[in-house]
Amino acid sequence: MKGASALWYANWRKRRAIRTTILRASAYAFTTGLAVLYTIPTLWMVISSLKNPKELTRLPPTLVPEVIVWRNYIDAFVFLPFNLFVKHSAIYVTLSIVGTCISCTLVAYGFARLRFRGRDALFGLVLATMMLPPQVTLIPKYILFRNLGWIDTLKPLVVPTYFGDAFYIFLLRQFFLSVPLEMDEAALIDGANRFDIFWRILLPLAKPIVVTIVAFEFIKRWNDFMGPLIYLNSLQKMTVSVGLKQYQAVEDPHYELMMAASVMSLVPIVAVFFAAQRYFVASVTMTGIKG
Repeated sequence: MKGASALWYANWRKRRAIRTTILRASAYAFTTGLAVLYTIPTLWMVISSLKNPKELTRLPPTLVPEVIVWRNYIDAFVFLPFNLFVKHSAIYVTLSIVGTCISCTLVAYGFARLRFRGRDALFGLVLATMMLPPQVTLIPKYILFRNLGWIDTLKPLVVPTYFGDAFYIFLLRQFFLSVPLEMDEAALIDGANRFDIFWRILLPLAKPIVVTIVAFEFIKRWNDFMGPLIYLNSLQKMTVSVGLKQYQAVEDPHYELMMAASVMSLVPIVAVFFAAQRYFVASVTMTGIKG
Protein backbone atom coordinates (compact mmCIF):
# COMPACT_ATOMS: atom_id res chain seq x y z
CA MET A 1 0.00 0.00 0.00
CA LYS A 2 2.77 2.39 0.89
CA GLY A 3 4.50 1.72 -2.42
CA ALA A 4 1.26 2.33 -4.35
CA SER A 5 0.61 5.59 -2.45
CA ALA A 6 4.14 6.79 -3.06
CA LEU A 7 3.82 5.96 -6.76
CA TRP A 8 0.47 7.78 -7.00
CA TYR A 9 1.88 10.83 -5.21
CA ALA A 10 4.94 10.91 -7.50
CA ASN A 11 2.71 10.72 -10.59
CA TRP A 12 0.44 13.44 -9.18
CA ARG A 13 3.38 15.77 -8.57
CA LYS A 14 4.68 15.08 -12.07
CA ARG A 15 1.30 15.88 -13.65
CA ARG A 16 1.04 19.01 -11.51
CA ALA A 17 4.51 20.16 -12.57
CA ILE A 18 3.65 19.59 -16.25
CA ARG A 19 0.36 21.48 -15.86
CA THR A 20 2.10 24.37 -14.10
CA THR A 21 4.74 24.52 -16.84
CA ILE A 22 2.08 24.57 -19.57
CA LEU A 23 0.10 27.32 -17.82
CA ARG A 24 3.22 29.41 -17.27
CA ALA A 25 4.35 28.96 -20.88
CA SER A 26 0.85 29.92 -22.08
CA ALA A 27 0.90 33.05 -19.91
CA TYR A 28 4.33 34.06 -21.22
CA ALA A 29 3.22 33.43 -24.81
CA PHE A 30 0.05 35.48 -24.29
CA THR A 31 1.87 38.44 -22.75
CA THR A 32 4.56 38.29 -25.44
CA GLY A 33 1.86 38.34 -28.10
CA LEU A 34 0.24 41.36 -26.48
CA ALA A 35 3.60 43.12 -26.29
CA VAL A 36 4.21 42.50 -29.98
CA LEU A 37 0.68 43.65 -30.81
CA TYR A 38 1.13 46.92 -28.93
CA THR A 39 4.56 47.45 -30.50
CA ILE A 40 3.28 47.23 -34.08
CA PRO A 41 1.93 50.85 -34.28
CA THR A 42 5.20 52.27 -32.95
CA LEU A 43 7.20 50.11 -35.32
CA TRP A 44 5.03 51.19 -38.24
CA MET A 45 5.51 54.84 -37.26
CA VAL A 46 9.30 54.42 -37.31
CA ILE A 47 9.18 52.65 -40.68
CA SER A 48 6.89 55.32 -42.16
CA SER A 49 9.21 58.08 -40.98
CA LEU A 50 11.94 56.66 -43.23
CA LYS A 51 9.88 56.49 -46.44
CA ASN A 52 9.43 59.03 -49.22
CA PRO A 53 5.93 60.46 -49.82
CA LYS A 54 5.15 58.24 -52.82
CA GLU A 55 6.11 55.02 -51.05
CA LEU A 56 4.21 56.09 -47.95
CA THR A 57 0.88 56.23 -49.83
CA ARG A 58 1.46 53.09 -51.89
CA LEU A 59 -1.04 50.24 -51.70
CA PRO A 60 -0.34 47.60 -50.61
CA PRO A 61 2.13 49.21 -48.22
CA THR A 62 5.74 48.12 -48.06
CA LEU A 63 7.00 46.70 -44.78
CA VAL A 64 10.58 47.84 -45.36
CA PRO A 65 11.48 51.17 -47.02
CA GLU A 66 12.93 50.72 -50.49
CA VAL A 67 15.14 53.74 -49.91
CA ILE A 68 15.76 54.94 -46.33
CA VAL A 69 15.17 58.70 -46.26
CA TRP A 70 16.99 59.99 -43.17
CA ARG A 71 16.45 63.54 -44.37
CA ASN A 72 12.84 63.40 -43.16
CA TYR A 73 14.11 64.03 -39.65
CA ILE A 74 15.92 67.17 -40.80
CA ASP A 75 13.04 68.39 -42.96
CA ALA A 76 10.68 68.01 -40.00
CA PHE A 77 12.54 70.91 -38.36
CA VAL A 78 12.64 72.97 -41.58
CA PHE A 79 9.03 72.58 -42.68
CA LEU A 80 7.66 73.70 -39.28
CA PRO A 81 9.37 75.22 -36.22
CA PHE A 82 9.51 71.85 -34.45
CA ASN A 83 12.35 73.09 -32.24
CA LEU A 84 10.00 75.76 -30.86
CA PHE A 85 7.35 73.11 -30.22
CA VAL A 86 9.88 71.10 -28.21
CA LYS A 87 11.03 74.21 -26.34
CA HIS A 88 7.50 75.20 -25.31
CA SER A 89 6.66 71.63 -24.32
CA ALA A 90 9.82 71.46 -22.19
CA ILE A 91 8.91 74.73 -20.46
CA TYR A 92 5.33 73.58 -19.94
CA VAL A 93 6.38 70.19 -18.57
CA THR A 94 9.10 71.57 -16.28
CA LEU A 95 6.94 74.28 -14.71
CA SER A 96 4.04 71.84 -14.30
CA ILE A 97 6.22 69.24 -12.58
CA VAL A 98 7.63 71.84 -10.20
CA GLY A 99 4.15 73.17 -9.38
CA THR A 100 2.67 69.71 -8.91
CA CYS A 101 5.48 68.50 -6.64
CA ILE A 102 5.44 71.61 -4.46
CA SER A 103 1.67 71.80 -4.04
CA CYS A 104 0.91 68.09 -3.71
CA THR A 105 3.68 67.28 -1.22
CA LEU A 106 2.76 70.20 1.05
CA VAL A 107 -0.97 69.49 0.94
CA ALA A 108 -0.48 65.76 1.50
CA TYR A 109 1.82 66.49 4.44
CA GLY A 110 -0.85 68.70 5.99
CA PHE A 111 -3.57 66.07 5.60
CA ALA A 112 -1.38 63.28 6.96
CA ARG A 113 0.60 64.83 9.81
CA LEU A 114 -1.35 67.86 11.04
CA ARG A 115 -4.52 67.68 13.12
CA PHE A 116 -7.18 70.32 12.57
CA ARG A 117 -10.96 70.52 12.60
CA GLY A 118 -12.62 69.24 9.43
CA ARG A 119 -9.44 67.62 8.10
CA ASP A 120 -11.08 64.37 6.98
CA ALA A 121 -14.08 66.15 5.46
CA LEU A 122 -11.79 68.49 3.55
CA PHE A 123 -9.72 65.56 2.31
CA GLY A 124 -12.90 63.86 1.13
CA LEU A 125 -13.80 67.02 -0.76
CA VAL A 126 -10.38 66.95 -2.45
CA LEU A 127 -10.93 63.34 -3.51
CA ALA A 128 -14.42 64.22 -4.77
CA THR A 129 -12.84 66.49 -7.40
CA MET A 130 -11.50 63.34 -9.09
CA MET A 131 -15.08 62.45 -10.03
CA LEU A 132 -15.63 65.80 -11.78
CA PRO A 133 -14.98 65.51 -15.54
CA PRO A 134 -12.62 68.22 -16.82
CA GLN A 135 -15.09 69.05 -19.60
CA VAL A 136 -17.50 70.41 -16.96
CA THR A 137 -15.14 73.22 -15.94
CA LEU A 138 -13.73 73.82 -19.43
CA ILE A 139 -15.91 76.80 -20.38
CA PRO A 140 -15.76 78.58 -16.97
CA LYS A 141 -11.97 78.23 -16.91
CA TYR A 142 -11.65 79.54 -20.46
CA ILE A 143 -13.77 82.61 -19.61
CA LEU A 144 -11.69 83.21 -16.47
CA PHE A 145 -8.37 82.97 -18.29
CA ARG A 146 -9.66 85.12 -21.16
CA ASN A 147 -10.68 87.85 -18.71
CA LEU A 148 -7.22 87.63 -17.13
CA GLY A 149 -5.60 88.05 -20.57
CA TRP A 150 -3.85 84.69 -20.39
CA ILE A 151 -5.06 83.25 -23.71
CA ASP A 152 -2.25 82.32 -26.12
CA THR A 153 0.20 81.93 -23.23
CA LEU A 154 1.33 78.98 -21.12
CA LYS A 155 -0.20 80.46 -17.93
CA PRO A 156 -3.59 78.67 -18.23
CA LEU A 157 -1.69 75.39 -18.55
CA VAL A 158 0.91 75.93 -15.83
CA VAL A 159 -0.74 77.97 -13.05
CA PRO A 160 -3.46 75.37 -12.16
CA THR A 161 -0.74 72.81 -11.40
CA TYR A 162 0.33 74.93 -8.42
CA PHE A 163 -3.02 74.17 -6.75
CA GLY A 164 -2.48 70.42 -6.42
CA ASP A 165 -3.79 67.22 -7.97
CA ALA A 166 -6.17 65.00 -5.99
CA PHE A 167 -4.67 61.69 -7.12
CA TYR A 168 -1.09 62.68 -6.33
CA ILE A 169 -2.17 64.14 -2.97
CA PHE A 170 -3.82 60.81 -2.16
CA LEU A 171 -0.68 58.82 -3.03
CA LEU A 172 1.58 61.03 -0.94
CA ARG A 173 -0.82 61.17 1.99
CA GLN A 174 -0.99 57.37 2.09
CA PHE A 175 2.80 57.20 2.36
CA PHE A 176 3.05 59.93 4.99
CA LEU A 177 0.48 58.06 7.08
CA SER A 178 2.69 54.96 7.03
CA VAL A 179 5.57 56.82 8.70
CA PRO A 180 5.31 56.58 12.53
CA LEU A 181 4.36 59.83 14.28
CA GLU A 182 7.11 59.13 16.82
CA MET A 183 9.61 60.41 14.22
CA ASP A 184 7.87 63.80 14.23
CA GLU A 185 7.80 63.91 18.02
CA ALA A 186 11.50 63.04 18.25
CA ALA A 187 12.37 65.72 15.70
CA LEU A 188 10.29 68.34 17.54
CA ILE A 189 12.07 67.48 20.79
CA ASP A 190 15.41 67.97 19.02
CA GLY A 191 14.35 71.48 17.98
CA ALA A 192 13.08 70.91 14.45
CA ASN A 193 10.02 72.71 13.18
CA ARG A 194 7.26 71.35 10.98
CA PHE A 195 8.94 72.39 7.75
CA ASP A 196 12.21 70.72 8.83
CA ILE A 197 10.31 67.48 9.46
CA PHE A 198 8.73 67.72 6.02
CA TRP A 199 11.89 68.69 4.13
CA ARG A 200 14.57 66.67 5.93
CA ILE A 201 12.71 63.54 7.06
CA LEU A 202 9.51 62.76 5.15
CA LEU A 203 10.36 64.07 1.69
CA PRO A 204 13.62 62.05 1.34
CA LEU A 205 11.73 58.93 2.44
CA ALA A 206 9.08 59.62 -0.20
CA LYS A 207 11.59 59.71 -3.08
CA PRO A 208 10.09 56.70 -4.97
CA ILE A 209 6.60 58.22 -4.85
CA VAL A 210 7.87 61.66 -5.90
CA VAL A 211 9.85 60.18 -8.81
CA THR A 212 6.76 58.24 -9.91
CA ILE A 213 4.67 61.41 -9.78
CA VAL A 214 7.31 63.25 -11.82
CA ALA A 215 7.22 60.49 -14.47
CA PHE A 216 3.41 60.45 -14.60
CA GLU A 217 3.22 64.22 -14.79
CA PHE A 218 5.88 64.37 -17.50
CA ILE A 219 4.00 61.91 -19.71
CA LYS A 220 0.67 63.60 -18.98
CA ARG A 221 1.85 67.13 -19.82
CA TRP A 222 4.07 66.15 -22.75
CA ASN A 223 1.13 64.36 -24.39
CA ASP A 224 -1.43 67.01 -23.41
CA PHE A 225 -3.43 67.91 -26.51
CA MET A 226 -6.68 69.43 -25.30
CA GLY A 227 -5.17 72.19 -23.12
CA PRO A 228 -2.71 73.62 -25.68
CA LEU A 229 -5.34 73.27 -28.42
CA ILE A 230 -7.78 75.46 -26.50
CA TYR A 231 -5.49 78.09 -24.99
CA LEU A 232 -2.72 78.45 -27.60
CA ASN A 233 -3.49 80.12 -30.93
CA SER A 234 -0.14 81.13 -32.43
CA LEU A 235 1.92 78.58 -34.33
CA GLN A 236 5.09 79.94 -32.71
CA LYS A 237 3.72 79.15 -29.22
CA MET A 238 2.35 75.63 -29.76
CA THR A 239 3.57 72.53 -27.97
CA VAL A 240 4.63 69.26 -29.59
CA SER A 241 1.27 67.51 -29.26
CA VAL A 242 -0.59 70.26 -31.13
CA GLY A 243 2.28 71.11 -33.44
CA LEU A 244 2.30 67.58 -34.88
CA LYS A 245 -1.17 68.18 -36.24
CA GLN A 246 0.12 71.08 -38.33
CA TYR A 247 2.06 68.73 -40.60
CA GLN A 248 -1.24 67.61 -42.11
CA ALA A 249 -3.13 70.90 -41.73
CA VAL A 250 -1.92 72.21 -45.08
CA GLU A 251 -3.06 71.61 -48.66
CA ASP A 252 -0.31 69.04 -49.25
CA PRO A 253 -0.01 66.94 -46.06
CA HIS A 254 3.49 65.74 -45.25
CA TYR A 255 2.80 62.50 -43.39
CA GLU A 256 6.41 61.35 -43.58
CA LEU A 257 7.52 64.50 -41.74
CA MET A 258 4.75 64.07 -39.18
CA MET A 259 5.91 60.50 -38.56
CA ALA A 260 9.52 61.63 -38.16
CA ALA A 261 8.47 64.36 -35.72
CA SER A 262 6.31 61.83 -33.85
CA VAL A 263 9.28 59.48 -33.43
CA MET A 264 11.39 62.33 -32.05
CA SER A 265 8.59 63.37 -29.68
CA LEU A 266 8.38 59.80 -28.39
CA VAL A 267 12.03 59.60 -27.35
CA PRO A 268 11.73 61.73 -24.15
CA ILE A 269 8.74 59.68 -22.95
CA VAL A 270 10.58 56.38 -23.43
CA ALA A 271 13.67 57.77 -21.70
CA VAL A 272 11.69 59.01 -18.69
CA PHE A 273 9.81 55.71 -18.40
CA PHE A 274 12.94 53.56 -18.36
CA ALA A 275 14.67 55.95 -15.95
CA ALA A 276 11.79 55.85 -13.47
CA GLN A 277 10.38 52.33 -13.86
CA ARG A 278 12.35 50.90 -10.94
CA TYR A 279 10.58 53.37 -8.65
CA PHE A 280 7.08 52.32 -9.75
CA VAL A 281 6.90 49.05 -7.80
CA ALA A 282 8.49 50.67 -4.74
CA SER A 283 5.95 53.50 -4.80
CA VAL A 284 3.01 51.09 -5.02
CA THR A 285 4.41 49.06 -2.12
CA MET A 286 5.01 52.15 0.00
CA THR A 287 1.55 53.64 -0.48
CA GLY A 288 -0.44 50.85 1.14
CA ILE A 289 -3.83 51.83 2.52
CA LYS A 290 -3.66 52.99 6.10
CA GLY A 291 -5.82 55.24 8.23
